[in-house]
Formats: sequence, structure tokens, C-alpha cells
Amino acid sequence: MKGTVKLEDTKDNFPYEDILYLDHPNPRYHERMSLLNRAGQFSPFAALTGYEEQIKETERITSKKIVLDEEAKQKLDETIKVVIDNPSLEVKITYFIPDSRKDGGKYLEKIGTIHRIDSYQNKIIMKDKTKIALRDIVKIDIIDTQEENSLL
Repeated sequence: MKGTVKLEDTKDNFPYEDILYLDHPNPRYHERMSLLNRAGQFSPFAALTGYEEQIKETERITSKKIVLDEEAKQKLDETIKVVIDNPSLEVKITYFIPDSRKDGGKYLEKIGTIHRIDSYQNKIIMKDKTKIALRDIVKIDIIDTQEENSLL
């Protein structure tokens, strides 16, 4: 048989036979590592740190800001004038908040009464001290229906 190798034939060709069956040596200068610590060396690691967060950020949906036409701007101005003349009216303001991380943003609704309009900063200041930029307002609805019917 040409393909079989006998133990006697490998004896001369195997240079490490003298150490093959020796006990594992103990280190002289430090203690052996525990099995738990050895296993920790081979635990998986995240080669791409932050990749999962980046994927979630990419998946997050933002809305585009609505650009009002002249007719919608005029209606918004008229509603603001009515609310200014009647400060006790409760309103629902729909406004846009730009996203700090990517293009677009989200729309929020604020219900309350308007305290005043800051013409220097171009913001509406609500009674609860919330400030809303006039350029970000998309819609103002008057909630108090009893007074709304008599005003419009």
C-alpha cells in the first residue's frame, strides 16, 4: 500500500516528538488566566461601533416643511388678528420644528391661549411661556366655538 504512513516511518521525520506528550507548563512569574477570562478574549466584538445607531437614525422618518401659499398666509394673518383682539380665546397652533440631525422635522400641536406676539423675535408667546416662531406656524384653529361663531 503506497498511501498509508506507519508510525515507525514518521518517528524520524517528526521533530517535536519529545515534547508532544509533556504536561502543560505552569508560568513562573504570574498566575494562570482563569477560563472565564480566556473565554472573554474570544467573545464577539462590534467592529463597527455606532453602526446600529446610524441605521436607526437613517430609518427615522422626518416630515418636510410645508411652504404656505399667499392665500394660506393671509388666512393665518387674519386668524392671528382675531386672536390678538380677543386674548381669552383658546387656540390650537400647528407648527414645524426642524430636526437637528437631518433634513426635515416634525409637526407639533400646541393648545392654549396666546399671551402676546413678540414682533422683535417674530414669535408667539403662549400663556405657559412656550415660544413658537411665526415662520414655523402652519395653521391656527380657534377652539372656543361659542366666541368663534360671533367673531367670524
